[in-house]
Amino acid sequence: MAAIEGVTKHERVRRHLEKVIDQGLAPHEKLPTERELAESLEVNRQTVRRALDELERDGLVYRLQGAGTFVSASRISKAFELTSFSEDMLARNMRPGSLSVDVGTAAAGQTAGYALNLSPQSPVVRIRRVRTADDIPICLEVCSIAADTVPGLEDGIVGDSLYDDLRTRFGITAVRADQEIHAVVLDEEQAAALQTPPFSPAFLVKRTTYDARSRPIEYAESVYRGDRYSYLVSIARP
Repeated sequence: MAAIEGVTKHERVRRHLEKVIDQGLAPHEKLPTERELAESLEVNRQTVRRALDELERDGLVYRLQGAGTFVSASRISKAFELTSFSEDMLARNMRPGSLSVDVGTAAAGQTAGYALNLSPQSPVVRIRRVRTADDIPICLEVCSIAADTVPGLEDGIVGDSLYDDLRTRFGITAVRADQEIHAVVLDEEQAAALQTPPFSPAFLVKRTTYDARSRPIEYAESVYRGDRYSYLVSIARP
């Protein structure tokens, strides 16, 4: 790798890797190890690691603990439409899934109770899932639904789409939602679940979903990786 005046070693490594990725590495293709890159580019591993850190921060690569560094797919863009995660991924020819699913009953608490018009002590079915696209963790999702509206849901979701399950098993159809989006950083637990470094940028999406009679049916808080997800807003002059 030729030296360039005024450009640091790690920046040269970064530019080299960007060029290699642009010239034909496929999404999710594995990069050489840090040691292999250091040897082939004649730099130390710390320089390679710093370049990879920057590429990961910018969403060009991602790391899986114990597996290596891989080329990222294009960032997933989400329009403001009421669709499920599974519907979003299928529309992009990506395979939706769940890395882990935890379903049980709990007290609603203040936030979910307020959103669902329940007392904080009222029971809800709480669903915690790590959602994936083509096996890559994208979103950590926690949903709350009034327990008396979904008897038996605590035993598990059928399939990947909660909205499909609510419609087919319980006759509950989501028609609209109120949604807030906040910029956050991942804490250590969230980062571990999403297989990304702690304090990485993310979106926190709070959503209350309603049926056709404007009754709240679900309150969800979802944390999306900032390097893998974006929101698209179409606007027009009045």
